[in-house]
Amino acid sequence: MKRSSRIVAALAACALAGCSAQELQQLDGLKIGDPAPRFTLSDQNGVVRSLDEFLGQGPVVLYFYPKDDTPGCTAEACGFRDSYEAFLEAGAEVIGVSGDSAASHREFAARHQLPFVLLCDEEGAVRGLYHVPSTLGIPGRVTFVLDRGGAIRLIFSAMLSPERHIEEALRVVQGLGG
Repeated sequence: MKRSSRIVAALAACALAGCSAQELQQLDGLKIGDPAPRFTLSDQNGVVRSLDEFLGQGPVVLYFYPKDDTPGCTAEACGFRDSYEAFLEAGAEVIGVSGDSAASHREFAARHQLPFVLLCDEEGAVRGLYHVPSTLGIPGRVTFVLDRGGAIRLIFSAMLSPERHIEEALRVVQGLGG
């Protein structure tokens, strides 16, 4: 079996099993303690936002999700919404990223009363910077927690367990102490 086929098979198995990021790190370029790749993207309102504007203020929860208004992604977004005050109390900001358009993000945020920023990565460039895998052609679901200095403190991947992303991110953010 070719190396690339083994990697795809391992990623698919990991995503379906709800593996932790520690297992995925052996296949990708980013690991705990690495500096987070910097980027600039437009948000749901067409405002150009950079990661740097959020860093320094406190931890950042950067979650990549497959698509607006799908069942798992809606559950995940609403989970972050429902825990948003706890994230703010811990000094953190939540940012969602997918390949959807600003119009799609605006509708998704309005429909589900999402209080946080949704960024448009329509070309998949930032997904690539963060080595977020696709499984069987579906963009992956990976959550990163970045400390105020921009270092990666959590990489969590579980395609079929969106609620665990919120639990894991909040646990790490609270441990960072704002």
